Formats: sequence, structure tokens, C-alpha cells
Amino acid sequence: MDFLAPSTWAEALAAKAERPDALPVAGGTDVMVELNFDHRRPDALLDLTRVPELREWAWDDGRIRLGAGVTYARVIAELGDRLPGLAMAARTVGSPQIRNRGTVGGNLGAASPAGDSHPALLAADAVVEIASAARGTREVPVAEFFTGVKRNALAPDELIAAVLVAPPAGPQQFCKIGTRNAMVIAVSAFGFALHPDRKEVGTGVGSAAPTPRRADAAAAFLAGELEAAGLWESRAALPDGLAAEFGRRVRDAAAPIDDVRGTAAYRLHTLSVMARRAATWAWDEHRRAA
Repeated sequence: MDFLAPSTWAEALAAKAERPDALPVAGGTDVMVELNFDHRRPDALLDLTRVPELREWAWDDGRIRLGAGVTYARVIAELGDRLPGLAMAARTVGSPQIRNRGTVGGNLGAASPAGDSHPALLAADAVVEIASAARGTREVPVAEFFTGVKRNALAPDELIAAVLVAPPAGPQQFCKIGTRNAMVIAVSAFGFALHPDRKEVGTGVGSAAPTPRRADAAAAFLAGELEAAGLWESRAALPDGLAAEFGRRVRDAAAPIDDVRGTAAYRLHTLSVMARRAATWAWDEHRRAA
């Protein structure tokens, strides 16, 4: 196995173009597990930890440009007030050691249906910035990035450069069900964001379909009911019946399976409960901010 260690972004893209078979590795929290269990044996590893550009985040035309190498620990410490949904999700990832190594870009690249960052990024309408040496940079909405179970929209010569997120104007929430409180893969997960500036709702469903996905019909239903009842303007309490119906519609957007972590029926039930609670918590926070 060859080991490639570029020290700049240009070198990384050149290396990937020359060796499209090279498997990118940053924190290694997914890749090294697969190697240790002999689930994957690539011809080359492309180490991205020496590329400083990937470890930076900054404001970029109203969006936060989060470098693919920014760790979960830094998301929590440095972006918790700007991207609270993503920070909530980051707090549920593994142990402190994993959060100090694991990266949002790596989570996206793995494209697991149970990836913890995915529901929050979906709810916030994030965009994945992708680059290649030959074709330059392109942007892919995160909802279009996942193409199958552990498959994504990257071409063989492309790397994830960053995630672009315009912080939602309203509160965000993240919920996760697991067999214990820490160091666990999600049985199901749900991300939620209020966008009162455009009277929309964002959703993200995790670990309950072949890919992470949004519940667009449920989101449109809730946003429309809030508009019809004048709640966007009045910020009156969210009716219990409306929150419950939203939860049922989120449940209907999922397509889970039975596996060792839980049954499909249990996943559907938990999604309904999490969506109801997340919408209520976010709306209550929105009301308090008036």
C-alpha cells in the first residue's frame, strides 16, 4: 500500500488526479476501522492531515465555509453559536478522542446512512464544495450528494474541500436514538431548522433510509400550516396536534430496514417522536427570542 502525504491543497488534488484509486484519510475514525477489520484494502492512502487549508473555517459571502478537515471538537467549541444543530450532532459523535480526530468532511465522504452530521447539514440546506485538479471547483447541495449506501457524488479524481452553510435564521435541533448515550451508531436521527426569514422549515433524516434524506413534504406541510394560522407573525404556541401530524409525515418520508440496531417499525416510531419534539423545542425557542 502506497502512502501519499501532500502538504498543500494543490498537491492533494494533483495526487488524487494521478492516483484516483487513493483513499483519502484525515481523522481516520472510519477509514482505519475498515482497514483494521480488513473490510477495505486500497492500493494507496492519501493523507490530508498536512493540508492547512482544510483545517480552516471562515465567513464567505454570508455562508460559513467549513474546511473538510475541521474536527467535531472545533465545531462544538468554535461554531456552537452559529451552527447549533451541527454542534448538537457533533456532541453525539463517539468519545472526546474521536471528536478530536473525526471531521465533518470525512463523515460526508463516508456517506453512511447513519452519519451524525448529515441530518443537521440537510436541515440547514448545506452545500458541499468539491474540487479536482482538472475541472476546478463545483458545489453540490448536500441533499444531492448522497447517491446510495456509502456512495456519494464524488468523481474518482475529486476531493471534498469544504461544506458551505448559511446559518439558519431560526433555531435548530438535533435528536438521535441509540442503545446508549455515547459512543454509539444512531438507530435513527433527525435534524430540524426553522427559517423564519423565508417562512420555511428544514429537515434531515438519518439512519432510516438507504441514504440520509430530507422530509420535504413534511417540511412544506408544517411551513404552510404555520403560514395559514399566522404563526410566523404571531409566534403563538405550536399546537400539539400540528406537531404530532408533522411527526407522522416525517415518519412517512423514511424507508428504514430491520438490522442489529433496531427494527424498521421502531425507527419509524422514533422518527415520529423526535420530529414532534424537535419542532416543538425549536418553535418554543423561536418564541422566546421574540
